[in-house]
Amino acid sequence: MIEAVTIKVVGRARPPGAPSTDRRPVAIGTALPKRKMLPHDLPSWAHPETVIFFITVCCTPRGENQLCKAEVATGIFESVSFRQSRGDWWVQLLLLMPDHLHMLVSFPSDKDMPTVVSQWKEFVAKNLSIRWQQNFFDHRLRTDESLRDKADYILNNPVRRGLIARAEDWSYVWMPDR
Repeated sequence: MIEAVTIKVVGRARPPGAPSTDRRPVAIGTALPKRKMLPHDLPSWAHPETVIFFITVCCTPRGENQLCKAEVATGIFESVSFRQSRGDWWVQLLLLMPDHLHMLVSFPSDKDMPTVVSQWKEFVAKNLSIRWQQNFFDHRLRTDESLRDKADYILNNPVRRGLIARAEDWSYVWMPDR
């Protein structure tokens, strides 16, 4: 006989389309449902080299400074530069926060974005002892979105978090021409 337990989810209001917070019986020993992976495929009309992604990669645990240390930042920036020169990606902007990073990046048509980012995260984790969360967030910039607006949003992240007063004072930024 399978035992049933009742789970009550409490917390924030659920977003549209999220599972109900009603009590549901769950059989002991059964796996919880897995999150669906969102497709990273480009639409057929998009040219990979011209598509820019806004990517966020988070550390675990959140709230712990793993990235904003001089030697770690140098290692990350060197790995980004190396992969840029190798043609794995075209990073236009990368900003480190203590527990996550943001980047604006394009990928060549012969490179798979999830694979490129995953391999880079693995390299950084092994060589710089960074503990990353399992996946990453990506958003393809649409034609109506301004690259400059996204860059300003990223560059002002340390100001919004109260880490500095002026965006130009943040030293954990990598750009190809810097």
